Amino acid sequence: MLSLIAAAVLYTTWSDYGGTADSMQYSALKQVNKSNVNRLELAWSYPVPGPSARFGSTPLVVDGMIYLRGGENSLVALDAASGKKIWNHSVEGNPTDRGLNFWQSKNGSDQRIIFAANSYLQEINARTGVTINTFGNDGRVDLREGLDRDPKSIRSIQSGTPGRVFENLIILGSATGEGYGSAPGDIRAYDVLSGKLVWTFHTIPRPGEFGYETWPKDAWKYGGGTNTWGEISIDEKRGIAYFPLGSPTYDFYGADRIGQNLFGDCLLALDARTGKRLWHFQLVHHDLWDYDPTTAPKLLTVRHNGKPVDIVAQPTKFGFVYVFNRVTGEPLWPIEERPVPKSDVPGEQSWPTQPFPTAPPPFAQQRFTVENINPYIDAAEKERLKNILLNARNEGLFTPPALRDTIDMPGELGGVNWGGAAADPETGMLFVRSGNAPTLHKLSLQPPRRRIPGATAEQQGHLVFMQRCEGCHGANRAGVVSPKDLGVEKFKAIVSGGQGEMPAFPDLTSEDLSALAAYITNPAAGALPERAQGGAAPPPPPDGQVRYYTPYGTLNTNNGLPAVAPPWSTLTAYDLNAGTIKWQVPLGIVPELAAKGIKDTGSYHPTRNGLVTTAGGLIFVGTWSDRMVRAYDKDTGKVLWEKELESGPEGIPAVYELGGRQYVAFCTRTGRVFDNIGADSMAWKPGKPEAQGYYVFALPK
Repeated sequence: MLSLIAAAVLYTTWSDYGGTADSMQYSALKQVNKSNVNRLELAWSYPVPGPSARFGSTPLVVDGMIYLRGGENSLVALDAASGKKIWNHSVEGNPTDRGLNFWQSKNGSDQRIIFAANSYLQEINARTGVTINTFGNDGRVDLREGLDRDPKSIRSIQSGTPGRVFENLIILGSATGEGYGSAPGDIRAYDVLSGKLVWTFHTIPRPGEFGYETWPKDAWKYGGGTNTWGEISIDEKRGIAYFPLGSPTYDFYGADRIGQNLFGDCLLALDARTGKRLWHFQLVHHDLWDYDPTTAPKLLTVRHNGKPVDIVAQPTKFGFVYVFNRVTGEPLWPIEERPVPKSDVPGEQSWPTQPFPTAPPPFAQQRFTVENINPYIDAAEKERLKNILLNARNEGLFTPPALRDTIDMPGELGGVNWGGAAADPETGMLFVRSGNAPTLHKLSLQPPRRRIPGATAEQQGHLVFMQRCEGCHGANRAGVVSPKDLGVEKFKAIVSGGQGEMPAFPDLTSEDLSALAAYITNPAAGALPERAQGGAAPPPPPDGQVRYYTPYGTLNTNNGLPAVAPPWSTLTAYDLNAGTIKWQVPLGIVPELAAKGIKDTGSYHPTRNGLVTTAGGLIFVGTWSDRMVRAYDKDTGKVLWEKELESGPEGIPAVYELGGRQYVAFCTRTGRVFDNIGADSMAWKPGKPEAQGYYVFALPK
């Protein structure tokens, strides 16, 4: 076996998100291995009933304590061997949902849990759960400040992903929202002890900064996005931090950002201590597909041309893995700029080429034609999909959105997402969990309607107000006359038909108008969960620029499955020494089809489940839509163990050892990930709300 594991990194603890700062999602523990994994049993569980969290949370384990997101927006510390609660910390607002950060002083006397809630960065004592009030301003740092935008216009900026600790810094990306007027996605580092800002990297360059000429001259004043909302990796030995940067806003139309748009959709390497740019590579030029990379860059050492090379590998939503020398940024295999289809939308100037890696081969389907329509549907449904495909603009990867139907494959909800890759530092293997989720887009002058599953009328009305009314009336609803004074029907007629200086909104449905009236009547009841807030209504477009919109457009069948033929979800093993695929298998099942003997489909996608590989020869991963956790043989892809849970697993498993016993912890949530999955769809197996929480497995004592 090729042994290239760094002596300084033992991979036997789980005190960082994903295990270690290099995001390997690897454990060197091997008490649980191929020979005995089928004996795994539930050691303990911790229920988190109530409304489902946005996404699965990945635990941290330090000194016998396991740190989790608890119920009612709390953080909890449990005994990692028994699940017994040690402390509970109530949080005002929604804490970081995918994981937490841990920091300790060199002598271990000062230990802190770092998280954000309602866009405030905060710290608590890891041993007691007590707020550290000396951090920031009475225990909080407002992340909305320092972005050269009015902080009041930024409803939320924190990412669900926790960032990275390096020495005495906490390095953060952000979740800016993806609409017009979103905040810029500056990367920032704060002092762990004081909360003071140490450095900032402007991802939309200012005048005089590298990349400024790749945007319109004033874009830094109004452009947004270009943010790391996903996972950060750090080469601690060299002090280099690697960031997968997302797409500029708006995701699907870029007439107000003509140009290449650095540092959008880049893999960016910065000096972790200073924020200085070391190198970058842009994976998508002038993104029109929401193809932002979000999976953690993987820091491996491989043999290339007979020599060991330290690399960084970046999987993407659109099915490619890009591999670079992690110090110089030089590609290991040639990357070719190839012509791609041209946009025909007024005002748009799509980039004429995109970078295609010559190796490794793609892990996801990148084209959807009539030849690979889902076979598990009736003839009429096949004919409907065939007509859509034949009449849509459908020219393969990087077909730009249009004013008519456009097919996108593997789709912005396909490919690999956060938590979706793990690597083996001993062998140079990379394992990718991915999905195929074709989308159907059509640009329109009307903003898409936003929906929150289970929202009240007041909450849905708040979304309508934010999207259509807030630009003029402001968040405090200045000048709005209540339906209680006008009467509901007259209020709805004015909104629909306009009056005086107020424009008409004839496209609002009766449901939208009723929801808006409910919110204006009782705004206190319209408080939104943070995941739905986004930014304020965008300012007017620059120079009267027209704005086009499109909703996320997953193309499903009438039985709720993806329109494309399976597999809908796969697990792929890459040998990055050679740049080849070693094996690929379907990941998961669709329960209703499996009951008929059809088990090679993979589970429904989109689903966001992380994976972990171990020195015991295993890959642990859950699949949300069939509520299963599994262990795969990392050499062959064969399933060695599986267990059905009563709630759907999400997030990255945690692997740890305590008292000579190895544990594997999974987080689960009950409820849909995206609202495009119908409640009666065969695509998922609903779980029990009371079963939501954490499940920890081990071998029998």
